[in-house]
Amino acid sequence: MKRAIVIVIDSMGIGAMKDCTDYGDTRECNTLCNVAKAVNGLKAPNFYKLGLGNLGNVEGISKNPNAIAQYGIMKEASKGKDTTTGHWEMMGLILDKPFKVYPKGFPDEIINKFIKETNCKGILANYPASGTKVIEDFHTEHSKTKFPIVYTSADSVFQIAADIDVIPLETLYKWCQIARNILTDEYNVSRVIARPYQMIDGKPVRIGAKRRDYSVEPFKESTLDIILNNNGSVLGIGKIEDIFVGKGISHAIHTGGNTEGLEITLKAIKNELNLSELKTKKYDIESFDKQFIFTNLVDTDMLYGHRNDYKGYARAIEEIDSYIPKIINAMTDDDLLIFTADHGCDPTVQGTDHTREQVPLLIYSKNITGSQLDDINTFSYISTRILDWFEI
Repeated sequence: MKRAIVIVIDSMGIGAMKDCTDYGDTRECNTLCNVAKAVNGLKAPNFYKLGLGNLGNVEGISKNPNAIAQYGIMKEASKGKDTTTGHWEMMGLILDKPFKVYPKGFPDEIINKFIKETNCKGILANYPASGTKVIEDFHTEHSKTKFPIVYTSADSVFQIAADIDVIPLETLYKWCQIARNILTDEYNVSRVIARPYQMIDGKPVRIGAKRRDYSVEPFKESTLDIILNNNGSVLGIGKIEDIFVGKGISHAIHTGGNTEGLEITLKAIKNELNLSELKTKKYDIESFDKQFIFTNLVDTDMLYGHRNDYKGYARAIEEIDSYIPKIINAMTDDDLLIFTADHGCDPTVQGTDHTREQVPLLIYSKNITGSQLDDINTFSYISTRILDWFEI
């Protein structure tokens, strides 16, 4: 059975796009190379073997004339620099109109609708903020009023934070679904994100495993749907199911962080997962003759990029590197492996938001000879390669 495995290292961009200043970014943004430089070199011998060092000045990962993967850099054709835009384009959906952002917070029209439909009585914050800082600033008031903490960023997101010992988790999810239903059409918000947290040792700590993303529905069928319609299965690991609102995802499992995501991906490649337990509500596939494993590793973005923690970012890359031999050893001759990213989030430049960057691309199979790929002007190149691999 042929399989394709795509592992998205969330936000690991590799250099500013030409139009980066249109998105408020500096031309110096280069997440991968700047992180490598900031830590005086990455320790990533397996990414070296694949050829990652051939894509730029990645300190610690030198150029490899005998790379075992095909390597290249992809430019984004869509308008935007967010998770949804990047992942959708990988699956063949290109946006010519960016999602709307709210740099001054959400207008009263939206907030009043949200308060009325959720019956939450009121909200706190409502401005662009760091997720960790905003819950520190408003936790005491949140505990007293039970009002949700609502905030955004430079990206198109409506984020709702709540202490789940104050507001039940299911209530938080319900509020997010209500917000999702509001923020369509002219409001055009890409994602509503549930940000549950708890007090641990006197400090508010976000619970990554219980985070949920409520994206807009894809505007047409994606590569995922094409695979399902051709007797395939699609396993989404991490927040993939949320990004596509379940469309085209036959099996899914959410993760609490990169280590869990890597372990589950490895188990999937080894055929050690009980897929019957991972079936999604939208699809009930009994048999298939091809499989797509689609993984998002979020820690680089959520824990390190947005928090300007370049040391943590480097450690995360090195952890992913350590899994590459295990993944390759578990692959068969009928498996295609792709590493890439969905946008940038350079922790070494000013600000804590996503950066408009091109992304690295590494394609490995035991039947592919390593080589440099020509210029790639869209992330949907991944879609093309996957469909070619499956001969669809």
